[in-house]
Amino acid sequence: MPHTHRLMAERPFNLEALPTDGKQFHPNRDEAETEFKALRKEFVQLQRQLYAEGKQKLLIVLQAMDAGGKDGTIRNILKGVNPQGVRVHSFKVPSKEELAHDFLWRIHKAVPAQGMIGVFNRSHYEDVLVVRVHDIVPEAVWRPRYEQINNFEKLLHDTGTRILKFYLHISKDEQKERFQSRLDEPEKNWKFSLEDLEKRKFWPHYMTAYEEMLQQCSTEWAPWYVVPANQKWYRNLTIMRTIVQTLRDMNPQYPEAEANLDQVVIE
Repeated sequence: MPHTHRLMAERPFNLEALPTDGKQFHPNRDEAETEFKALRKEFVQLQRQLYAEGKQKLLIVLQAMDAGGKDGTIRNILKGVNPQGVRVHSFKVPSKEELAHDFLWRIHKAVPAQGMIGVFNRSHYEDVLVVRVHDIVPEAVWRPRYEQINNFEKLLHDTGTRILKFYLHISKDEQKERFQSRLDEPEKNWKFSLEDLEKRKFWPHYMTAYEEMLQQCSTEWAPWYVVPANQKWYRNLTIMRTIVQTLRDMNPQYPEAEANLDQVVIE
């Protein structure tokens, strides 16, 4: 099941044809939420072991259209984990200093250290998405970045970082409903920006950019998962399934205790 939505390297696909509705994969919301909570409990334990072991690293990348659910995913997935062992980075518009360096400079500084889980809320992929759709840089600049990103992620993989990348796939109608909810509920007004509506006009251009990005950058060492995300409960479940299975495979262990601890007497 964790591989249900995994893209196979170099296998062509049509993003618009991939499902945004998760109910066809798991029609029972109550059962899905029960399974999710059980998996999250296991995740909390595995994360403790990963942190205590201090040898392996896990990087989780989240990309989506506006209102796609990145923040909600992070809140739900990370509930209960040891905050000492997790770092969440939200990559916004690059600063003047960041623009003075190569596009991966700010990213490389944020990758997880040994024993850590890193979560990217948006990522280096903005540099083949936003810059392309809005003509911020010419194609001669952004197109070579596919290979540069793949090489960067191969470096991370070869030096001990497991990489999971999730594209939260929502429909244009679902985005409309979520935007309306942000307008209708005063406590959500802060989430809404008129700029979101401007970006929405470029929906087909973003779909084209995402499709090529996913095609070019889903590799054996850093696969992309296109997660049907119209239903938040299914989104949470399928992402948690994948994370937990990956940590099971990593099999982190508590370090060996010092010798003769059974003889220690604390006075």
